[in-house]
Amino acid sequence: MPAKESSEKNLYIVFFLNSIYPISPSLKAYLIDKIKSCSFQKNELISKAGEVCNRLYLIKKGMVRGYFVSESTEITTWIDSENEVFTSITGFFRNQESQEYIQSLEHTYCDYLEYEDYKYCLNHFPEMRHINRILMEEYYILAEHRVYLARIPNARKRLAFFMEKIKPEIVERIPRKHLASYLAMRPETLSRLMKEIG
Repeated sequence: MPAKESSEKNLYIVFFLNSIYPISPSLKAYLIDKIKSCSFQKNELISKAGEVCNRLYLIKKGMVRGYFVSESTEITTWIDSENEVFTSITGFFRNQESQEYIQSLEHTYCDYLEYEDYKYCLNHFPEMRHINRILMEEYYILAEHRVYLARIPNARKRLAFFMEKIKPEIVERIPRKHLASYLAMRPETLSRLMKEIG
């Protein structure tokens, strides 16, 4: 589904990348020229299974989730919010059809870089390779957390692990049905456990 483009030039992603590793004036100029901004309405599909996602997004404001469909049931696999980068991993890095859907959970504002521009940055700006390495390390840490979460057999312990690792302020923003799906439990189980915590 096409995003609503913004004609206003936004430097948010430039500041974000510079906070990870100092960027040169030449990389900054390139990014300012190539970065685009967009927004998605609440519950809008950003990318569908079977499509190739060629954009790397940074969330300025809002929240998105990734999910796949199994026997007509949506299974949430990740949830991202402000100052987090998202894309379809196989779609963006392998130029293959995605296995998952990506959906906005709130009215969401993003900056994004298209694949060819991202590759150009990696090939021509050494600092972008440092930034890429740091972002990949962060991604693998988050992926490790998801693997641990999926292996915890007890629902209460899965919720406790999730609450320990995620930013507490976003928990209340996540729709309960999607959080329950992410934590592999029934919504009523999640509601009961959240009441016990609160």
